[in-house]
This record gives sequence, structure tokens and C-alpha cells, in this order.
Amino acid sequence: MSINLPLISVNGILDAAISPLDRGFAYGDGVFETCRYRHGSIPLWDCHYERLLHSAGRLNIPFDEALLAQYLDSMLACLRGDGVAQAVVKITLTRGVGGRGYRLPHQVSPTYCIGVFPGKQLQTEEYCNGVSVRVCDLRLSQAPALAGMKHLNRLEHILARAEWQDEFAEGLLLDTQDRVIEATVSNLFVVKRNQLFTPDLSTAGVAGVMRKTIIEKLAPAIGLDCRIINMDLDFLRTAEEIFLSNSVYGIWPVNTMSDDQQVAVASQHHFSNHQITHMLQQQLAHLLGE
Repeated sequence: MSINLPLISVNGILDAAISPLDRGFAYGDGVFETCRYRHGSIPLWDCHYERLLHSAGRLNIPFDEALLAQYLDSMLACLRGDGVAQAVVKITLTRGVGGRGYRLPHQVSPTYCIGVFPGKQLQTEEYCNGVSVRVCDLRLSQAPALAGMKHLNRLEHILARAEWQDEFAEGLLLDTQDRVIEATVSNLFVVKRNQLFTPDLSTAGVAGVMRKTIIEKLAPAIGLDCRIINMDLDFLRTAEEIFLSNSVYGIWPVNTMSDDQQVAVASQHHFSNHQITHMLQQQLAHLLGE
């Protein structure tokens, strides 16, 4: 009998509920990982696990690594047993149930929530043909204490995504000093003069697993170094190539960028050269076995 997705487990129990007193629900006190599952495994699990462990440490959330592995293996076994080829696995770790107020509880019993959702093949229309993006009006606040982590408070990104419907695939986010940081669910890369660049995330943004994979594996495989710099919109406007990255969808070439909230030809910048982007996509497909 085939399983129906989404499939959710809380502390290893299928379809269990999370307490309204859970600090993840009450305060966004936790972190999460969204992973690409393919044919029995999570190809980039080592990077996801490293970030989860590091982020939990930064937030002082102690968790049982063996227990998480047990819960995750149980869910993956369901997918393997049913022959699910592609899926998205979301792992949420919270500080668990606590009393009212911001003070940390004396005893912490983390909540482990694992969700499995339908997934797609890597070679989607966006992956193959590229996307259009806009520059969001919302500006990200600077919070070095939280920068890089995929914590549960994503309100800025929710408000940014509410700025458009379906006319764009993604929205680019700047900080309060008008530095380019990321997109709503993606990291950003720029190609200029055969050099690869990506924004500095030391004060804002999420340091994505695919971003790390590109910097440390895919770019070196084609003889490229990646420079992490502060960049503004002018840097993007004069780029030869721009692409977005995400651990679920992979790498999307950017065809057009609108830096005005009105969709007008005069405000759009076009990028037709995707040579290096396609080379990185080929490396990614090889890495993921797709």
C-alpha cells in the first residue's frame, strides 16, 4: 500500500501533534533543514547535518544525535519501502516545551519534527530554461548573532514573498545598507570575467547547503574559485551571469532581473549567457546522480 505525502512525525510518532507550549511554535526557538531526497538517501546529508549541529550549538539547543538519526532513518525506511524516488525531507528541531516568557527552561527536551513532502526531478523547466526575478522592497535587518542559520523565524522572507504573485520565480533581498544578500528561498551567485562571486552573509541571510556545495565542490571541479564579497545592485546589473541555488531545486539560471516594483521593460536587466551556470549544473547532476 502506497504512502500518502506529506508524512509527518513528531518525536518519532507519525501524525503526532506539537504542543502549543513548544518554544518553536511560541517563539520560533529552533532551526530547520530542508533536504532533497533521491532513491533512498539524502545526497547532501553531511552538509545538512553539519549546519544543523552548528546552528543548534549557536542557539544552545542540546539534542540527541542518535535519537535524531533513529527518527530520520525510520522515515527514510518508509520511503524506501514504498519505492518513492523523489521527495523533500524537512527536519525541524526546537527547544521543546517551555513555560511562558523568553527565559530558557532549566531542563530542555527538544522536539524533533520530520516531514516528507512530494519532490520533483532536478531538471525542471526553471532549472533548464532559467527564471525571472525581482528586487524586493523589503530590506533585511542586520543580525550577526543569527546570520547564516536557518532558524524558524522567517517573517522577513514571508513579507518579501508577499510582494508578488507568480510573475517572478524569486525575489532578491537587500539589507538596510542596500547590500545584496540572498533571495527569499535561495542563495545568489554572480559571474563576472570568468570569476564567481557570492554575497557576504556575516550580518544577514542563510548560508545554504547548496551554496556551500558550489563553493567547496562544484566550482573547484571546473577550475573556479568563489569570492565572498559585499555587492550592490550595480554589481548585479553588470554581471555576465547570475544564478540562484537551493538544496531542493539545485541551480536556476537567471534570465531577467527587475529592479523596480513595476514590471516594465525599462527596469529589466537581461542575462543570456549561462555558460558557467550550465557547467555547474552538470557537475551538480553528476554529484546527485541525476
